[in-house]
Amino acid sequence: MSFSPTSIPATPLHPRRRALILGASGGLGAELARALSTDGYSLALIARNKEKLDALCLEININGGDAHPYAHNVTKYAEIPALLLKIVAELGGLDAVLYVASVNLPPGGIDKYNFENDRQMIEVNLIGAMAWLTPIAEMFQSAKSGQIVGISSVAGDRGRVGNPVYNASKAGLTTYLEALRNRLTRHGVNVLTVKPGFMKTEMLKAALGPTPFAVEPSFAAQHIIRAMKKRKQTIYIASIWRWIMLVIQHTPSFIFRKLSF
Repeated sequence: MSFSPTSIPATPLHPRRRALILGASGGLGAELARALSTDGYSLALIARNKEKLDALCLEININGGDAHPYAHNVTKYAEIPALLLKIVAELGGLDAVLYVASVNLPPGGIDKYNFENDRQMIEVNLIGAMAWLTPIAEMFQSAKSGQIVGISSVAGDRGRVGNPVYNASKAGLTTYLEALRNRLTRHGVNVLTVKPGFMKTEMLKAALGPTPFAVEPSFAAQHIIRAMKKRKQTIYIASIWRWIMLVIQHTPSFIFRKLSF
């Protein structure tokens, strides 16, 4: 197990900031937890896998951090109000919320359809985000401070044949985050939309094999934290994706519909 550097100590003049990460047990979520802890945050970490959460919190706390695990499925919408109140009470407030939870269940080919997979993607990637971020947006608006970070995808920039509902879920999330940003900016709240592109995970390797422009989750986490500090609005982790997606967005439909990805 690899460990993060010792976290920045809290002092009376510089108390710990407090962050909630949803989808924190592995990959980008876990790397964001390690990086934010090193940057001086107390953390509430949410994921379905209790064992992985407990191990991650132990790792962070051994290194001088302050991380608390909360096992929860983001599609259990009725649990959210009480769990959010519990987290706010135990951390003493919230300064940042990062929605990293996401699933991508491929349809198995452009001639295959699977509504159960589609429903799960929409519920986790979009409705789960709305269920959590709506009360948080209201709380941050009242406080006139706070930061919301949503992990969307370049897949949401255009409807492609390979995985229509994953594209739709991320397009919906991107638009939802933009609307929150437009509503909350006037109240001092920043909303950051992140479009990572490919990241080097076992899931990606198994699904697609070697992929171009893939980045390590730890690199993506550091990039996101820098963007949070600069209060940016939308970022692509690998800058080349901005240009790739610009081309894709402006490809005429009569050409785009003939592509196979």
